[in-house]
This record gives sequence, structure tokens and C-alpha cells, in this order.
Amino acid sequence: MEKDNLNPLVHLRVTPRTRIKGQEELDNDVRDPFDRREIFDLIRDINDPEHPLTLEDLRVVNENDIDVDDDQNLIKVMFTPTIPHCSMATLIGLAIRVRLLRSLPPRFKVEVEIAPGTHQSEKAVNKQLSDKERVAAALENNHLLNVVNQCLTVKGSTYGTAV
Repeated sequence: MEKDNLNPLVHLRVTPRTRIKGQEELDNDVRDPFDRREIFDLIRDINDPEHPLTLEDLRVVNENDIDVDDDQNLIKVMFTPTIPHCSMATLIGLAIRVRLLRSLPPRFKVEVEIAPGTHQSEKAVNKQLSDKERVAAALENNHLLNVVNQCLTVKGSTYGTAV
């Protein structure tokens, strides 16, 4: 496979969150609201399909490009391909969508879109990613599902890759 971006810019990673002392006890009767950092933590380690780097390393996903409306059960993620003609944009968006759908409670509506003005086929890719039937059909394709699952594999585990 020929790579679209042979020399991508690699960025510094955001510091992972740590637990505050005293927060070890969890109350399962209390519904904790989701926030943008929690969503970012779910998608930051998705592997880029072309490079041995994560979407965070390449700054394809950014915490500031995530909107969470916990009361309305809506999560919207904007992502930025590394180059305007990235042929992997739909696959990247699909991997983000699948990770969130597999990781979040079913009450959430998940929207994944290319950031405006960052890709030459932005409208077409966004249309594909927002069409539930197209997403479902894509995930019925075993080859494509295997590629998505490879993107979702984290450091030797298969976190978030259950079908």
C-alpha cells in the first residue's frame, strides 16, 4: 500500500489523567456525566491506518474538537486528517465511531465528522460517516472490520474491539 503522507508531523501527547487521592471509591448508584476529556481518552490511542502512530500523535484528534452534551445524550467528534487528500479519512472516522459506539452507553448519539475545510472530500466523507446503514454495511465487510479492529488495538490488547 502506498502511503498518502510519507512524513507526517508528530506532536507531543497530552498528559494522561490520574486519579485524585480519595477518589478510589466509586458509587455505582450515581450517574457520572461524560466530559470531553473522557471521550478524548477513549479515542486518543486509536492507531493511524498508515503509520505506527496514534491519532493523538498525529493531532488527528484533539480534545478541543470534541463536544459532549450529556443531558441530550449527544457526542460530536471533529477530526483533522493529516493532509487534505487523505485516502484513509473515512476509515479513520469509522474507527473513531466504532470505538465510541463500543465504549459508550447506548443512550448516546455519536456524530463523527471531518473538521470543516481540512479535506477535499469533506462532504462526501461526512455523509458516509453519518449514514447508519452505510456504517453497518461497512462493518459487515470482514476485511474492513479487521482493518478497523487493527486501528483499535492498543499496545497488544484488543480494548474496544469486541464485535
